[in-house]
Formats: sequence, structure tokens, C-alpha cells
Amino acid sequence: MAIKHNNQIQHNHFRKDWQRRVRTHFDQPTKKIRRRSLRQAKAAAVAPRPVDKLRPIVRCPTLKYNRRVRAGRGFTLVELKEAGIPRLVAPTIGIAVDHRRQNLSEESLAANVARLKAYKARLIIFPRKGAKNAKAGDSKDIDLDNTETVSALVSALPIVPFAESITEIKKSEMPKPIEGGAYAKLRKVRSDARLQGAREKRARDKAEAEANKK
Repeated sequence: MAIKHNNQIQHNHFRKDWQRRVRTHFDQPTKKIRRRSLRQAKAAAVAPRPVDKLRPIVRCPTLKYNRRVRAGRGFTLVELKEAGIPRLVAPTIGIAVDHRRQNLSEESLAANVARLKAYKARLIIFPRKGAKNAKAGDSKDIDLDNTETVSALVSALPIVPFAESITEIKKSEMPKPIEGGAYAKLRKVRSDARLQGAREKRARDKAEAEANKK
């Protein structure tokens, strides 16, 4: 029940030890240095491999943002098959795989297959440590002194956004206007489709009547 009038507030707890519960972030600069050192340590541990995986090019969801492209979760099994990469080998060579995503257009499939082939052309696979014989797929005659290595695939194979700005076209490239207007044309097509059966039946009955007269 709501409290009315200017009466005393019952059971008031206004003397809490709030200063003991205040969270401060005085260690923010130190945390920043620690995160950076951890990133450097991770890059040194996995070197000469990049720290990230190869991600596909996907469209953002919803009608508002589907003009934009971004990095997806992983490549589909169809994209890997088109690029000639086995699905079980792909995660071992730095390629992210998403078995749930489906290709809904030929454009996205072609773009991601080209991305996989470009990565495969620049990929160098070292033999395993202690391996006496190189396995199938291992790179041969590797010269690290003349080989360019990258620490992140984002810089080596960036996802270039498509043009989102308004483009101008010539007046001659515009489609020709519909005679009588587009609305009238649509109404006429709908009417013809709706009355097509009745008109055919009327013409058929008229032809039969003419034949019976003779």
C-alpha cells in the first residue's frame, strides 16, 4: 500500500556501508599493459602462424544492415568442397568451419571460394616436429628468409566493404517509362490474368454456337 501524507518513514535503512561496495578501476592502465603483453606472448608462442583464423565474408542480418559485409563464423562445407579443402583438414591449417551456415546465393559462394583459394595459394605448411618424411600437403623447399609472414590474417586478407554510397547513372541508362503508367499496367495485367478463363470460355462457346448454326 502506498504511503500517504507527511508521516515518518518506517524501517528506513539509510546508513548502509556503501563505501565498502564501491568498485574502483585504478588498475585500468595496468590491465591495458597486461592485455598487450598477453597478446604479444600468444603471437610469439604460435609464430610463424597467425593468431587468428580465416573467416568468410557474410552479409549482416536484417533489412537495415544487409548492405554491409563482415567476417562470419566459418566457411560452409560446400565452400570448402569447391575450394578443394577437406573439411577435417581445414581447422588444422587455420580455417574456421561452420557446418550450420548455408549458401543462399552464387555470389557469396564464389566470393568465399575465391577467398579460400587465395589463402591456399599463400599458405606454407611446415612438416611436423620430429617427422622424418614430409606428409602430403606439406610445403617443400621453404626459405624463411625470403618468405613474408603475417601475425594476423585481417591485414593479409582484409574484408573490403562494398560501396554503400549513392551512385549516379546517365539518363540514357534509365529504363524506359511504361506507357500509361506503371500502376495502370499492373492493373491491366492483373485483370487479364483474372479474366483469362472466362474470356476463353466465352470465345469457345461463341465458336461452338457458330458451328451449330451451320
